[in-house]
Amino acid sequence: MSKDFILGAVAYDAKVVPIWEGFKQYFRARGLPFDFVLYSNYERQVAAQLRGDLDVAWNSPLAWVHTRRAAPARAKAVAMRDTDRDLTSVVLVRADSPIRSPADLRRVGCGAADSPQATLIPMLALRDAGCRGEAVHHDVLVGKHGDHVGGECDAVKALLAGTVDAACVIDGNRMAFAREGLFGPNQLRVLMQTGLYDHCNFTALAESPALQTFVDLLLGMSYDDPAVRPLLDMEGLTKWLPGRTTGYALLERAV
Repeated sequence: MSKDFILGAVAYDAKVVPIWEGFKQYFRARGLPFDFVLYSNYERQVAAQLRGDLDVAWNSPLAWVHTRRAAPARAKAVAMRDTDRDLTSVVLVRADSPIRSPADLRRVGCGAADSPQATLIPMLALRDAGCRGEAVHHDVLVGKHGDHVGGECDAVKALLAGTVDAACVIDGNRMAFAREGLFGPNQLRVLMQTGLYDHCNFTALAESPALQTFVDLLLGMSYDDPAVRPLLDMEGLTKWLPGRTTGYALLERAV
């Protein structure tokens, strides 16, 4: 039997299992002996990849930064989702708040301490804009690097309750929370928006024919394929794109 091509992923949600079981069937049906290993946190996954246990890792942006710093000559982002590019975070305040600038903030509600989107990047933007307030973390599932939305949800709830002056969330979650009724249409306003950044990527440390096959199969997936669409929907994309590293500058600074 051929050696399996091993992917590492972090189990931030129960849906991770059916996602990768589905992809496993897809890859194997197309001639790539594929399997996956799930980790409870990104730190363990990064360590496993650096040991050589994985052929590719489905990394958070922070895990990418850690891997790149540990292996700068080898780390390569080989693919990412269309939804991983050009994202932004927002700093929300109550609509009736007297706060008009970041310098007015005293307590800033953030997501988990290791969340790029709800802590590291927005707090960098706030510091650059003159905020010297305290970051109040909502540490839901630390180690998942903000993949779980619970910390951002709790930050918004704290803002609504008046225990913090602002809440940091990725803009997509702001819109999702509004749709779900977490806050009313005129209850909150955006005080500040961050610059653009990229999110997850598949990280590899060594070239191989199997890696190229993996990337080619990813990029060849079509959202119009009824066998593929449910997997892409669960993973939150419509198309896989080649990896790029130009969108991590803000996170590099924040780290």
